Amino acid sequence: MKLITNQTGLKGTIEVPGDKSISHRSIMFGALAEGKTRIHHFLEAEDCLSTIDVFQKLGVKIERLDSEVVVHGVGGFQGLKKPMSDLYVGNSGTTIRLLMGILAGASFDAVLTGDDSIQKRPMNRVSKPLEQMGARIETKDNAGFAPVHLHGGNQLSGIHYEMPVASAQVKSAILFAALQAGGETVIHEKEKTRNHTEEMIRLFGGEIHEEGLTVRLSGNQRFMGQEVLVPGDISSAAFFIALGLLVPDSSIRLTNVGLNPTRTGILDVVEAMGGKLTKEASTFSGTIQVETSNLRGTVIEGSLIPRLIDELPIIALLATQAEGETIIRDAEELKVKETNRIDAVAKELAKMGANITPTEDGLIIHGKTPLHGAKVTSYGDHRIGMMLQIAALLVKEGEVELEKAEAVAVSYPDFFEVIESLIG
Repeated sequence: MKLITNQTGLKGTIEVPGDKSISHRSIMFGALAEGKTRIHHFLEAEDCLSTIDVFQKLGVKIERLDSEVVVHGVGGFQGLKKPMSDLYVGNSGTTIRLLMGILAGASFDAVLTGDDSIQKRPMNRVSKPLEQMGARIETKDNAGFAPVHLHGGNQLSGIHYEMPVASAQVKSAILFAALQAGGETVIHEKEKTRNHTEEMIRLFGGEIHEEGLTVRLSGNQRFMGQEVLVPGDISSAAFFIALGLLVPDSSIRLTNVGLNPTRTGILDVVEAMGGKLTKEASTFSGTIQVETSNLRGTVIEGSLIPRLIDELPIIALLATQAEGETIIRDAEELKVKETNRIDAVAKELAKMGANITPTEDGLIIHGKTPLHGAKVTSYGDHRIGMMLQIAALLVKEGEVELEKAEAVAVSYPDFFEVIESLIG
C-alpha cells in the first residue's frame, strides 16, 4: 500500500475509537455478571471482535447493535459453557492471557490459540502463577507458547505473588483467577501498570484494594450488569498527537480521550520534549489539543515505561525529529509484543533515514534527521503500521510503500480514512 506523504497544514477534530483494553474487559465482565451489560463506544476492531467471538463460543449471548453492544451475563464463572471447538483469539494477546485466568477454574477443558504472532508470544508468565493457584495448564511442547490447553475441574486458592514483569495482562489474568479462588490473593507489582481490570471490578460491584504497588482481592464475588461508556483509546490518539506535533503548520483536537493516569505517560513525554499540548480533563476522559512544535530529546525509563509501553513506537518517531538525543531504556517488554518492536522500529525508521540504534532494552535515537521514501513493513503489527504512516507524512522525497498495512485494522479499522479526512 502506498502511504500518503509530504503534507503540511493538517487541521481537524477527531474522536478516536474506543479504548481497546476497556472494550475487551467490558465484554468479559459483562459475560460474568448477572443481567444485561450495555456497552457504548465499543471498539469495533479485530482484536475486540475476537473477544466477542470467544465468549459467544462459551455460551454468552452478545448482540452487536447500531449504537451499542449488549452482553447477556451468565451470572458467574460457572455459567460459562464448554466450547465445541478451540477458542481462536486472532492477534489478541489481551484476549488469550485474560481468558487463561477466566477459565483457570472452569469445570471443562478448553484449548486457546491464535494467529502466528500469538503463537510466538510467551504464555508461561501467565500459566506459572495460575498453576500456583491450582490450575492445570499445558502449552505447546511445554515451551510456554500457544496453543494453550486448560484442564477443567480444579479448585483454585489465593496466592501472594511477586510480579517478575510489569504486565497488566499478567496481573489481570491472576485477578480473574483470584475472583474464583478461595481466600485472598495479593499481587505485588514491580511498577504500576494500567488498572482497567481493577476499575472494572469496582464498576460491576466487586471489591478490590490497591495500595501503592500492592493489590488485594478476595474470591467468590458477584457482579451485576452495567452501562459502560468506553472512552477513546489514548494509544490510538497517540498517532494523531504525533501528527499534530510533527507535521508543519498543523493543529489537531482529540475529543473523549481516556486519561486514566496509568495510561498517560505519553503526555508526560510530550511535555518533557517541549511539545505544545493542552488538555481539558474530566474524571477519566477529556480533550487534547496539539500544535506543531519544536521538540527536544529526553530520557524515557523506569516507572514511566508501563504507562506508555504501547506508545513507544510513535514516541520513537517523535524523537527522530527532536533536537538532540533521546534514550529509551527499561523497555524489554517491547520484544514480546505483536512483534519485537525494538528491532521493528529501529529497522523500519532506519530505512527511511532515521539515525536510530536498538539496544537490549530500548532505543537510542539521534534527532533532526530528515526522512525519505522507502519500502517498509508493519510485520503484521498494527502500531508499527500506523507509526509508519505518520512518518510518511513527513517525507518530502520519494514514495513510502507499506507491506501488511491490513494489520492496522486490529485496533483502528478506519485509520487511513481519518488521515485522508484531515487532508481533504
